[in-house]
Order: sequence, then structure tokens, then C-alpha cells
Amino acid sequence: MEHTWRWFGPNDPISLDEIRQTDATGIVTALHHIPNGEVWPIEEILSRKAVIEAAGMTWSVVESVPVHEHIKWGGPERDRAIVNYAQTLRNLGACGLRTVCYNFMPVIDWARTEQRYALPNGGFAMRFDFVAHTAFDLFVLQRVGAEQNYNPAEITLAREYFQTASEGDAAELNATVLLGLPGSEETYDLDSLRSSLANYAGLTSLDIRENLGDFLRAIVPAAEEANVRLAIHPDDPPRSLFGLPRVVSNADDAQWLLEAAPSWANGLTMCIGSYGSIATNDVVEMTRRFADRIYFAHLRNVTIEADGKSFFEDDHIDGGSDMVAVISELVREERRRTSAGEDAAVIPMRPDHGHLLLDDRSRTTYPGYALIGRLKGMAELRGVELAVSRGLDTLSPVG
Repeated sequence: MEHTWRWFGPNDPISLDEIRQTDATGIVTALHHIPNGEVWPIEEILSRKAVIEAAGMTWSVVESVPVHEHIKWGGPERDRAIVNYAQTLRNLGACGLRTVCYNFMPVIDWARTEQRYALPNGGFAMRFDFVAHTAFDLFVLQRVGAEQNYNPAEITLAREYFQTASEGDAAELNATVLLGLPGSEETYDLDSLRSSLANYAGLTSLDIRENLGDFLRAIVPAAEEANVRLAIHPDDPPRSLFGLPRVVSNADDAQWLLEAAPSWANGLTMCIGSYGSIATNDVVEMTRRFADRIYFAHLRNVTIEADGKSFFEDDHIDGGSDMVAVISELVREERRRTSAGEDAAVIPMRPDHGHLLLDDRSRTTYPGYALIGRLKGMAELRGVELAVSRGLDTLSPVG
């Protein structure tokens, strides 16, 4: 597998020189300074690529080319944004970029309620507390009709949380829920979040799914033309938030997506932590089932808590998902592609949402993207990959 690292560009507090010392060979990044829905110029793409290559690495995956919100809910800018997206794919292909990760999550890209959940070893993890999130929705955001999305017991627990939360806990919850994805231009205050949610009023999951299908049928031909592989990231977490439909949450969704625009260019990002934060998703089976269409892997892990809806980011090789089995399936798929002489035989993978550890606890980094925690995760994953590969060599010796 290709060992990659997410870098948020020149403003990232972690430098390319530091990333190179992790032994990552590939960079995962995007042109975050370009507004969503606008075309990425070839000159800008080549400039970023040159910076990465000057540091001795390769721009391996584009993550992400954001999908404009009007595409998701069917707003007046939808058609223009789709045309621009297709042109961006052509420009990326012309510059030698071959893998594009993206997502179709309405409004909120990912949701957490704590940035510094204390771990037994003294480090910190990101966490999603369903009760705290419900309290934010009901009593902070005060979303119209929110009560319809929760049962009476959940509302009671949320009210108790809200009434007893300290000022510090309430401030962290507010800041964390409203946090934009690092590098994204889309961040929110309460009023702008309410306004964005209102655009989806009355839309069902079938409506959002059809909007995704329309988008794919429009851009996949451009991806084919540009020799670019699209790799959609699943919902994080894979359940409805703020009453919004989510349509990339399980194996059925993934199968529908691949069939909506049949093409080698239409593929998946296998994010183990996202799919794995719902107990009904068997991530090992999903990796096996969709192996030939997995073009990128986020190998993070979560532990689901007793309520079945809350979770925290665990060590990369711990948590609820069998990372050894997942990596085994990915390595087998790489070998199949190599034997078949296929392009893109090597699957880029990256550690994700590392813990806040050691010296990084006093260093300002994006939540979930500290240096040392991801370095630890990378080392764990590389060790598993090596052991898996050696085991397969023993079972099927070369020559």
C-alpha cells in the first residue's frame, strides 16, 4: 500500500519536512483556498504539486474537491457548480492527479462533540456523544421540529445534560459541533447553520440520493476522460444529523452508488472509522465485497459506546473493527490487481484522526490531525501490513 499523509497546505502547522520524517511517501491535500464550486486552475494545481515534489514526496490523492451545497439540495447554482466540478477533474487529470476523494454529506462534513476526550494513557481523542449532540440540536440550535427526530428517553437525557453541563463543557460542545472540516471554507455560527439546514427542508433521503445520482452521471464521464478515479467518502457518522438525510452510510448505499453510474471511474474511499461507527456495518465484509472499487483507504478505528450511538476515536489497530482483517483484504486486492496488470494496483492509505499525545498536547494543530498521534497510527498500520504481506508470501510463495 502507499503510505500517505493528509496535509492542509501552506497554512498547515505540520510542515512537509516533518511529514517526510514519518516515512510517508504520498501527500493527500487540496486547494482549500479556492471557493467551493469554482474551477481549480491548472496553474494552481501545478504550483501545489511542485511544492510537494520539491519536498521529496508525491501528491497522491486529492482530498477533497468539495461538492457545492447547491448540488446536494438542488439549488440555483447546481448546474454551474457541476460544470465547474467536471472541469476541475479534467484539469487535475491533465496535471497527472489520478485519485479524487470527495463526500456528499449535507451541511456538516463530520460531527464530533469533544476534541479532547481523556484517554487512560494521558492522551486525548475526538469523541461523538449522542446525548450531547442531541442537547445541542434541541436546546442550543433550537432547530424547528427537532423533537420529531428523537424519542422521549433521548430528549430527557439531552435535557438533563444541557441543564447540568458546566460552562466549559457547553463552550467546547458549541465550538466542536460548529467546527468546519480543517482546511474548509465552510464554517458556521448558529444562524448560518440554521439557514443552511433550511435549504434541505422537506427533502427525503430519496431526494438526496437522486441528487447524488444526477451529480455522478454528470461528472463520471469527465473523470473517465481525465483518467481520474473518484472515491466517495462515507457519512461520518453514518446516521442522520440535524434531521438531514444521509445517503452513503452502509453497504446498500455503496452498492446503489456504484450502480448509479457504472464505470471504473466511480469508486469508494473505505473509511473504516466512519462505516465502523455503526455496529451493523461489517467493515471487513464491505472491504471484501467492494475491493475492486476501493481506490483510497482511511484506516482509523473507533470504539462504539454502550448506547450504540456514541463513539470515540481509538488507536488505529484497536477499537471495534478488525484492522488486521481489513488490511488483509486490501493487500489481497492489490495483489489481484497486480496479477491482472491493472492500473492503480497500489491502494493509497492514510492514518486518520490521531490522538493528541506527548509534545503535541502543547502544540496547536487541527483537531484529529496532530503529528505524533498520526505517526503512531502510521507505524501500527505499516507493521500490520508487513505482517499480512509476509503471511501471504508464506501461503503463496513467489516463484
